[in-house]
This record gives sequence, C-alpha cells and structure tokens, in this order.
Amino acid sequence: MSCDKLHWLNYKVIGCTRCPRLLQHIRQIGQEKVKRFAREEYWARPLPSWGDPNARLLIVGLAPAAHGGNRTGRMFTGDGSGDWLARAMYESGFANMPTSRSKDDGLVLKDAYITAAIRCAPPDNKPLPTELANCSQYLVTELQILDNTKVIIMLGKIGFDAYCRAAGVRRLRFSHGASYDINGKVLLASYHPSRQNTNTGKLTWQMWLDIFKKARSILGSYG
Repeated sequence: MSCDKLHWLNYKVIGCTRCPRLLQHIRQIGQEKVKRFAREEYWARPLPSWGDPNARLLIVGLAPAAHGGNRTGRMFTGDGSGDWLARAMYESGFANMPTSRSKDDGLVLKDAYITAAIRCAPPDNKPLPTELANCSQYLVTELQILDNTKVIIMLGKIGFDAYCRAAGVRRLRFSHGASYDINGKVLLASYHPSRQNTNTGKLTWQMWLDIFKKARSILGSYG
C-alpha cells in the first residue's frame, strides 16, 4: 500500500508546475548543459523521492543539483554530494554500493528513503520561501505515508527547517550533530555534504559518517 501511494505521489511531483521560476531554470540547464555532459540528455523535471517504502531511516536533503539530480533524474546522483551520501550509507549498512552515478547503476537503499525540501534545482541553490512552501505539500504527504520511520537525518538548515515545518515541530535549533527525540522519532541534524562544506573542512568525512553510524545504532536498539 505504501509503495502504491508513494508511486502516485512521485507521479504528481514529476508533473508539478507550481513554481514557474524553477521550471524555467531547470529546463534552461537541460538545454544549455555543461561541456562535460554535453552529450547527455538531462532529466530537467521535478525530481521524485526514492528508496525503501518501509524504511525506518528518512533522509531530507535540500534540492537536486543542477548537473547532478537534475541531469540524472535521481536525487543525490551524479555529483560529489551523491557519492558522499552513498559511501556513508554503504559503510553504515543502508546501501548496497558506495557510489551513486546514474539511475540504472544498481544502487539499492536498505531501510532508507531519500527526499528533499524542494524538488527542482534552484538558482544559486537558494529557493524562495514561496517555492519551499509550494513543495512542502509533498513532504507533508510523504511523512503521512512513510509511517515506519524512526530516525530522520536532515541535511543543512533548509532541510532541517523543511522537515520541522512538515512534521509540525517547532522551536528546534539547527547545528551539526544535534539530536532531538520527538514523538517517538529521533531527529539528527547534519551539515549538507556540498562541496562548499566538504572542500573547506566544515564537514569532514568522520563528522559525516558519524551521523549515519548514530542512525544505525539507534535503529539497532529497536531490534
């Protein structure tokens, strides 16, 4: 049942036209491309979520990357952030392989589901408040469908705030490594694995991996 509902929701996401600025932007990127991907056909549509419908771990990202998910058609796929996520999930037992390169690369998530605050790559990675509000309806519905989740990893303040709004949680402070026990779920906050954070050392590999190890440990306590 959850699988059918998520499939229906993702179908609605792909066809969403609520944010004209974002649609124009992702379509333009898909037409202009960049030199290294000049021969590839870009997805250039809103991105669906993906993973295990019965997942106990939910990951809430920021938005698709212009030449990552917006190109490949899968969240956290085809860029550095995607590889950081796949590797951490692989090392903590949530994925079957340590890389995320294309939709048909064989990557399978185990007990995990990936979504985002916004489903279209925004200019300069900065969605407008109205765009976040438009997209929040999908996250609200996902949280209702994904009723088996026990741990939520929220990436960056935008992902953190988006989840809190969708779940009706108030007055939580974002900081890397922050943990909150709310209504029987554990919320874990992390910096986003963007190059801006990983290349500068703001987010180190050990800091990042520790978040997923903590999630694994918490889920292990449920048996």
